[in-house]
Amino acid sequence: MAKLRFLMIGDVVGAIGRIMYQKHIKALKEKFNVNGVIVNGENSVHGRGITSKAVKFFKHNEVDMITSGNHVWAQREIIPTLEEKKDLLRPANYPSGVPGTGIGFFDCEGYKVAVINLQGRVFMHDDVDCPFRSADSILTYVKSQTNIVLIDFHAEATSEKMGLAYYLDGRVSAVVGTHTHVQTADERVLPGGTAYISDIGMVGALNSMIGVKKEIVIQKFLTQIPVKFEVDDEPPIVLSGVCIEVDTKTGKATSIERVRIVDSDVVLDFHSC
Repeated sequence: MAKLRFLMIGDVVGAIGRIMYQKHIKALKEKFNVNGVIVNGENSVHGRGITSKAVKFFKHNEVDMITSGNHVWAQREIIPTLEEKKDLLRPANYPSGVPGTGIGFFDCEGYKVAVINLQGRVFMHDDVDCPFRSADSILTYVKSQTNIVLIDFHAEATSEKMGLAYYLDGRVSAVVGTHTHVQTADERVLPGGTAYISDIGMVGALNSMIGVKKEIVIQKFLTQIPVKFEVDDEPPIVLSGVCIEVDTKTGKATSIERVRIVDSDVVLDFHSC
């Protein structure tokens, strides 16, 4: 029974997140015997958005597919790249006609792997299409191509994330949550064979608030006055994600394991990222 192992890394925050990822990816791939890497890069530039340069950085550093979410549009220069690249995804349930695609395929050890990016609606500001019905529609096409299907569900509410996972249980290999930047401890393989976790976490400053300087966020809570968030680049830095093993014949997950590294020796060096 052939199996593939996929590393799915949570929201990479700013330059410090990119440096942390670059420092550890080779060792992680070796330790977990990883065949494919999927990274959420929507916060990888100044903590909000992604650029073509960041896309090249990830592709140069072992990434097979880059997913995103509601901040994918923050750096406007990414629009042409979204239209050009098939390995940079925006949520598939945005209205038709927006740039880019929410479905991507890559070859992994001779097997075709599909990655779907979806965005939630509960407590989210964007008026996107229903992720449940969008998934149904997308899967009619994707399942004709491959039975190995990984979903990054960029959503706020754990109930919505869990609901989608149960709804798709047995039809996809994995549903992993992103967006909240806080790694949850509910990873498991659901009864139908779909790996699930509510949120895979982030790559960013451990003693921040979701990668942002905590003093700024606390001030916002105290005053309710809008503030400009700034990425916290002070170590220690945390890298979070999951490793998922999938049976290539059935497309069902056989295991899911949390990945977490805390590193106090990461230095912000723009020349390396």
